[in-house]
Amino acid sequence: MNILIAEDDPVSCRILEETLTNWEYDVTVTKDGNDAWEILQRDDTPMLAILDIMMPGMDGLEICRKVRKLDKPQSPYMLLLTAMSGKDDVVRGIEAGANDYLTKPFHREELRVRVGVGVQMLNLQATLFERVSDLEAALTQVKQLQGILPMCSYCRQVRDDRDYWQKVEGYISDHTDIQFSHGICPDCYVKVDAELSERKARQQAAE
Repeated sequence: MNILIAEDDPVSCRILEETLTNWEYDVTVTKDGNDAWEILQRDDTPMLAILDIMMPGMDGLEICRKVRKLDKPQSPYMLLLTAMSGKDDVVRGIEAGANDYLTKPFHREELRVRVGVGVQMLNLQATLFERVSDLEAALTQVKQLQGILPMCSYCRQVRDDRDYWQKVEGYISDHTDIQFSHGICPDCYVKVDAELSERKARQQAAE
């Protein structure tokens, strides 16, 4: 897991970097809001970001707002780092799009727990994204089968992907939840009735 640190205070930045590195996280460090925003726009952006609210260039709140507007399938988990402990500041941060916050000076164990929650949320998000992708692929496959289904011009049987020929209703039943009930349409009824009447007439004439 790669974690972005955007913190202009050198002491806090160094403590964060060393602590996260000791916990075996990869760390990307920037001390400017504009640089942090540039990194967060990349395709290979760190998926967890610790952002100071007050820093040169773009502040943490503005970064959160901009990140949430990005058209990406997976959005970074953003943790705001602030020296302000007032509830209004926390509310503003959450409204801007932050997932969580941590006040300075931070407690090491609190940092560990909050980062751990972020990692867990990202893992769940990745699992959900993978399952949605699998579902979309399955739906696409169904559409392709419907679009290229080979059918015999004579017997009306269809060929599946294993080169096996079978009746249309059998193929559809195997690939969907549809079940068939059999009847006879008006046109076929007239045709069959005529054939039966003709056969009966021939038998009577033979007798």
